[in-house]
Amino acid sequence: MNLIINNSSMTPIYEQIVMQMKEKIMSGQLKADTMLPSVRTLAKDLRVSALTVKKAYDAMEQEGYVITVHGKGSFVANVNPNLAREEKQKEVEQLFEQGIRKAKECGMTAEETKDLFYVILSDL
Repeated sequence: MNLIINNSSMTPIYEQIVMQMKEKIMSGQLKADTMLPSVRTLAKDLRVSALTVKKAYDAMEQEGYVITVHGKGSFVANVNPNLAREEKQKEVEQLFEQGIRKAKECGMTAEETKDLFYVILSDL
């Protein structure tokens, strides 16, 4: 599995694994019922602790992206496209909230924040 771990990132390694694997699932690179690498295999490939990979798999299972069958392994779940869209929307909301908080910390008014939003939006 082609995942890139940034050891100097402030994002925990297990979250980096989760984000990248969820992206692969949502984009269709990992199809439903695809067997994922074993915890030990992925840990060895990424040069991280098996506990880190286990934590990532457990988190994805809780969110409905992965199904683990005892003795058989972990598999990509059949993800509802609406769930994937909702997940992305939550990420966008969190990023907007962070940006708005930062703008308030800097003393920007609501009007200045909106103006900046529209400037950035028009540039994309």
